[in-house]
Parts: sequence; structure tokens; C-alpha cells
Amino acid sequence: MGNQIKLASGFTFDYTNLFGEGKVTAAELPDAKAAHKAVCHMRETGEVRGHLSKDGTPELVLFPQLPYVKDGNLNSPADIEKLKKFGENVKGRIDIVVSLGIGGSFLGNKVLFDVGCGEFWNAMTPEERGGWPEVYFSGNNIDPRRTKDLLKYLAHKAEVAKTHRKRALRVLLLVISKSGGTLDTMSNFMVIYDELSKTANVETEVVAVTDPNEEKPTLLKKLATEKGWPTFRVPDGVGGRFSVFSDVGLSLAACVGFDIEAFLKGARDMDEACKTGDMMKNPAMLNAALKFAAAKEHGREIEVMMPYGDYLKSLSEWYIQLLAESLGKEDDREGKKVYYGRTPLVAVGTTDMHAQTQQHQEGRLNKIVQFIRVADWPEDCLIPDVFPEAQKLSDIAGVTMAEALEVARVSNEEALASNGRYSACFTLPTLNAYHLGELMYMLALSVAYEGEFADVDAFNQPGVEAYKRIMGPRLAEVKKARAKKA
Repeated sequence: MGNQIKLASGFTFDYTNLFGEGKVTAAELPDAKAAHKAVCHMRETGEVRGHLSKDGTPELVLFPQLPYVKDGNLNSPADIEKLKKFGENVKGRIDIVVSLGIGGSFLGNKVLFDVGCGEFWNAMTPEERGGWPEVYFSGNNIDPRRTKDLLKYLAHKAEVAKTHRKRALRVLLLVISKSGGTLDTMSNFMVIYDELSKTANVETEVVAVTDPNEEKPTLLKKLATEKGWPTFRVPDGVGGRFSVFSDVGLSLAACVGFDIEAFLKGARDMDEACKTGDMMKNPAMLNAALKFAAAKEHGREIEVMMPYGDYLKSLSEWYIQLLAESLGKEDDREGKKVYYGRTPLVAVGTTDMHAQTQQHQEGRLNKIVQFIRVADWPEDCLIPDVFPEAQKLSDIAGVTMAEALEVARVSNEEALASNGRYSACFTLPTLNAYHLGELMYMLALSVAYEGEFADVDAFNQPGVEAYKRIMGPRLAEVKKARAKKA
């Protein structure tokens, strides 16, 4: 069976091709005791050594609390009930939801949509969707063409609603921004909100997901109060890249009937599994330790996140932010220049076996390929032998697509191993909300462990502020120049 951790749920972390002779050895693994103690302390108190907010004051890290639904926690029973009622209010009444957010307010939500709904969701009839609305994402780039295209589409749908349903198109704008001043998100929101107010036969509603502070309300909180928009919370102590387990992700999940409770239970069960101090039984700690050691001792500083399944590509994209923002740090906690960070890359099997694998197989020895596989695909199809006269086509018939997909993955894995290339594999028993919660939470907790191994703050992102300091004044200059021309 090789080296693996298998949980009671069936979730498996197989690290056979990452650990052992000629790979990361036991002697190269970092000391687990101090790191585990720090992560346990974070889980219990929210305190992380040396972690400060953007304004330089101590800040708690509370994402490990999110899977636990109880009074006094960030996710209380009342919060989950509010989300359910929101979903019930949307179902059968709202035609289209436009989810506006960027970073963690987009990437995690896109994962939930892709896994829960799939690519052709919006092409289905309302009846086929069970009364749930179409969903479109915006605010994740300042792209004028796509925004215009979305507006044209909404205007077209308004005409269809008028002709076929004899009523207005009902659009809900789910705008997600803690500060309410996020340029990418709020510029799209203002353009769409304004244009829809001028579009015939459209009824627009807004729900704001923002900082709940009422004593010092954010721009978006003020607007929501003034306009009477319903609100959900972007909780303090939860960075955007960890926010999929909060209202940030769950508000979108509620709009499509995604199983919120199963998702949080998967995360909760994974957290329980990761409470052991035995590294070889703790998936998050072992994942972090192996990849930290592979980078430090073997130069494997690039992680290729390669799920085998189209609807998990967005998971790789979510992981890009998680790893890059958490661990790409110039200074360690003592202020020493360390320039730490492993680089994450997106790949999808089998697609990128025809695009990236040449580099993975024969390029620089600086990568770990992290596979994700689904053991049981309930939607599987048998490949039929419809052209028996064509021997090559006949040879690939007679197996299911899922079987062929796994043969391709295993072949890739074996080929990489034969040439000294490192890989590991996460196995989900099936693709559902519960197992997705397990995996996403394990990855989130892994970066907490790796931050301890590397002695960097995994929960700040000072590098992001650099471009923001430049962008604000430049935008003001452009606005001033535009005003002069007008």
C-alpha cells in the first residue's frame, strides 16, 4: 500500500512518491512538536506568535473555529439558519445571482459552485435546477469587455422574461467586500448596479457581505444600512483565503442549495483528525512537513496542484492564493530576510498531461506534483466499442471514463517516479460537499503548520499593500486628467 494516511471517511493522503529512500527522509523532516503546539494554541485561543493586522496591532486567527457550529462561534446555529432562510428566499424567486468578489471572496465560492453545480448549470431550465437561480461571477477583474457582455446578457434575459414569463427579470447582486472599497469588486458592482437600474424589465436586489462592525461601519456596511440591503458577515480574524467556511462562501452556497452542513462537517472531521501530535497520522502536519523538507533539502520549491477532474480546476486556483499569500514572505518572524515561499501552479489531469507533463517529467528538478483523485464517480460512462474496425479506438473501449482517467493518473505518477520526480496524492472517496470540506480545510491547516516550520507569519500579506499604495494615487491622477478633458 505504500506510505499513506487513510481517515475513517476514506479520505487518503498517499505520500509514497515523496517520502523514503531517494526522496524526503525521516531525518529531514522538521521538528513537529513546537509547530503542533503552536497550531493547537491557535485553534484554542486564536493567538499566533507575532501576527499583526494591517494596522500593526495584534490580531486573532480564527478560521479553525469556523467548522464548529455553536453559540458564541463565528458560525452559530442562528447563522446557519439565517443562511438556510436566505436560500429558501432565493429559490424559486430569483432568476439570476451575480456574485461579486475577488481573491477569497471569489476563488472559494467558485469551487463550491463548480463542485455543486457544474459547467452547464446556467444552461438548464429553472425546473432542472430545482428552482435555484443561474449564477455568474463578476468583480474578480476590472475587465470592461466581460462586464459589458454580462450586462448585454442580463438585458437579453430581461427580454426573455418579459416575453415568456410576462414579468420582470429578478436579479440578486451578492456583493462581497470587507472594506467596501475593493477597487475590482466595487467598480464592477457600481457599473452593474447602475446599468440594471436603467434596464427595462429588471428588478434588482442587493445582499452585502461585509464587515459587520456597526460602531465604525465600512463603506459597504453604511450603504447597506442606508439602502436597506440584507447583510452577511466577513468575520474578523478570518483572512480571505480562509473565508470559504464563513458567510463569504456559504452565502453563495445557500443560493444554489449546496450542502453547507455537510461541507462544514467535512472540515470539522478533518480538524479532529489533525489534532493528533503524531505527524505520521496528522494529514495537515505531514503534508506541510514533507513539502517544507522537499523544498529546503531537495530544491522542490514548486507545487503543481493537479486534480484529475475538470470541476476541480477552480480548487487549484483557490490553492494558488492560499499558498502564495500565506507563505510567500520576505521576512521571518524575527525580521530576518528569508524570502520564503513555494510557488503553486495550476494543472488539470488529463488536460495538462498534454501540455505541462513534458516539463514535469524532464524539466528542472524543482517540482512536486500534487495529484487529487476521486475514487468513485457516480456519473461514470462506459466507453463503447462503436468502431471495432479501428483497432486503436477498439483498444480504448470497454472501460469506463473514470477507469481510463485513473489509468492516466497512475501512469503519470509512475512515469514521474521513475525519473526521480516527486508527487503525492489526495484521494476523495467521491466528489461531494463533505469530502470537499475535508480537503479544503486540510490544505488551510497545512499552511498554518508550514508557517511554523518556516517561522513566517502565514496569516498576513504585507506584499499586497505595496501595489495598493501605488495604485490609489495613480487612479486619482487618471480621474483628474479625465475631468480636464470633459
